[in-house]
Amino acid sequence: MRMRKKKHLEERLENCNNIITLFSDDANFITAIEKKEYIDTRELFGNDNPVVLEIGCGKGKFACELAKQNPDINVLALEKCANVLVIACEKAMNENIENVKFLRTGAEYLEKYIKPESIERIYLNFSCPYPKNRYANHRLTNSRFLKSYASVLKKGAEIHQKTDNMHFFEYSIEQLTQFGFSLRNVSLDLHNSDFEGNIETEYEHRFASMGMPIYRLEAYLK
Repeated sequence: MRMRKKKHLEERLENCNNIITLFSDDANFITAIEKKEYIDTRELFGNDNPVVLEIGCGKGKFACELAKQNPDINVLALEKCANVLVIACEKAMNENIENVKFLRTGAEYLEKYIKPESIERIYLNFSCPYPKNRYANHRLTNSRFLKSYASVLKKGAEIHQKTDNMHFFEYSIEQLTQFGFSLRNVSLDLHNSDFEGNIETEYEHRFASMGMPIYRLEAYLK
């Protein structure tokens, strides 16, 4: 079911214009990414600290907490759904978090806006699993997205993925390894493991409270 547009959405987004970059995407991302419009992260954040990227930040719980716990890094949070993005932006502003910024665009456009080898880490938290096989190329661990991630990640940088969907997790492992990523710290039940330092997302809190296992991995290119 499509989410109803929030009241005063455009006005609220405009009020967040100091921490959000709004992009009007060419519907054809293949031609769009040919014209580069790289973001100057030094100008955006006002410093040269390492930049990490969350793709699909939702309401911003993870991105904001990550930024608060790590003031020496910059968190770039990407979300294409304006209805939830505005909540994330308002959360960051209300909590005066200066090292998190937001991009209103889809993962298909990463190579248009993000410079090659500029990202220290990518977080994929509870991405839509697109369970029907005919939509497999929409999954954020499909090889077409992995190509973009490999382009924007620094050498040796990592992808951290969490999901509640076992089949999507298995698919991700298959796609990552076929692409050439190595895996480590793979967990089939994160909340019952000895992993420390986990930051919960909104979805994660809901699923874990229902007793559902949370799957997690770290992937890197040698």
